[in-house]
Amino acid sequence: MKPKFSILVVCLNPGEKLNTTLESIYRQTFTDYEILIKDGGSTDGSVDAVKERTGQRIVVEKDAGIYDAMNRAAELCSGEYVYFLNCGDAFADEKVLADVASFMEANPAEKGIYYGNIFERLTGKTVTSNPNMDAFGCYRNVPCHQACFYARELVLAHPFETGYRVRADYEQFLWCFFEGGARTLFTDRLIADYEGGGFSESGENVKRSAAEHREIVQKYMSRGQILKYRLIMWITLAPLRTKLAQNEKTAGLYNGLKSLLYRVRK
Repeated sequence: MKPKFSILVVCLNPGEKLNTTLESIYRQTFTDYEILIKDGGSTDGSVDAVKERTGQRIVVEKDAGIYDAMNRAAELCSGEYVYFLNCGDAFADEKVLADVASFMEANPAEKGIYYGNIFERLTGKTVTSNPNMDAFGCYRNVPCHQACFYARELVLAHPFETGYRVRADYEQFLWCFFEGGARTLFTDRLIADYEGGGFSESGENVKRSAAEHREIVQKYMSRGQILKYRLIMWITLAPLRTKLAQNEKTAGLYNGLKSLLYRVRK
């Protein structure tokens, strides 16, 4: 019988962060899950140190980067839903899986993407996801993958496109929403403690992210939609809002107002 969840951890020389992530999984009160660690060939001893622990599967093989590793992990796992938990990130508390499983039972869906909120360690604030995904929501922002539980069939049907260096998870979400027949369901629940400051948020990758965003939306949205959404973003001072959200002094107020707006719209 296949497990409810496959928790997929991809890594390369993660150090102590691997233990941090695994311990948050071991503490879960809901135990109908499997852990698959996809390691790209670590040499720091971190993976060897956890091999004695039970309830996990470790696959060590070279890969072409994080998205290739995530694809491989999804192929090898067997759960009904997949959840990608990066090294250094952790579940928000010990009842995350139990509460998500209960929410799934109360809100059954074929090809479901169940998602919630995250705590962002860089700013020390909770980031609320958009509870009502639509085309504009997909253009503006989608939940980060640490907030999402995907029906495994969605990831297998359209794996992460490894040609995208930092936005492959965004492209995959848009495919699920516009072409894959996915149903998105939001639970106002804190899912993960997100470390942040990773590969996609550093240096040249910020510019690369913007370029990949422009390319990806053209695949799934009409020119008219894109122009409309760009205008809305300009009118609503999107660059300024991004700075407020990323500044630890203003992130709390900004995210609080955003959360209130989401509740009003809901």
